[in-house]
Amino acid sequence: MRTLHTRRTARLFAPAIAALAALSLTACEDGTGTKDEGASAPVSSPAAAQPGKTGSPASDSPAGSAGGTTPSAPSGSSAPSAPSGSKASDGGTKDDADAFAPENRVLCNGSNTKVTAQPVPRPLNHMLITVTNTGSKVCDLTYYPVLRFDEMQWAPSAAKETQPQAVTTLAPGESGYAGVLLSAADGSGDGGTTAKKLTVAFQGRTPNSDGGASATPPLPAKGVYYDSSLTVTYWQSDMDDALAW
Repeated sequence: MRTLHTRRTARLFAPAIAALAALSLTACEDGTGTKDEGASAPVSSPAAAQPGKTGSPASDSPAGSAGGTTPSAPSGSSAPSAPSGSKASDGGTKDDADAFAPENRVLCNGSNTKVTAQPVPRPLNHMLITVTNTGSKVCDLTYYPVLRFDEMQWAPSAAKETQPQAVTTLAPGESGYAGVLLSAADGSGDGGTTAKKLTVAFQGRTPNSDGGASATPPLPAKGVYYDSSLTVTYWQSDMDDALAW
């Protein structure tokens, strides 16, 4: 009896098992079945997607950081250049400082200056000679002026105590000065006479050498009186220094 029952049960379930197998086969064929998670499709790299390009793809890090690119200067921009005429340590410009270098200076003389000669009320019996640089270069007034009134055959000496510590140097537009003692205040001078013409000669780099063109500044209409006391100062950069002697 048990054997008969078992056979009957097997016959009943056989059609159901066959139906389930058919269903499973149909699902696999139309793509609705379960996929095998162990077999995934190959993933293509970004480099393979862009033919001709190599290397790793750009990262999202900021420019200049690791993996990014360094930003370039804007088109048309350039590095700032040094300003011309930069300041020298003395407050002038570098060009000014170079202009005062000894090798760039010239001698002051009648060709690059304006010269005037004017008697002054104080000190008594004195005259002031003023030389103004009218050239484009710095010039040197060396030693002292060599004066000649009219046709005199001698040159007045210079007061040694008036020699400055350095050569008087004039930038364009600047002036230098020399004082002239025309005659002794106590009348002790000899050979006094009145001159109508004055010639101012300039010295070179060595004493009593030729410094270039002379100047003939006009004198007052009545002339100037001088005697054997005639003496000059060295060239000064300050008017008061020229007249202090």
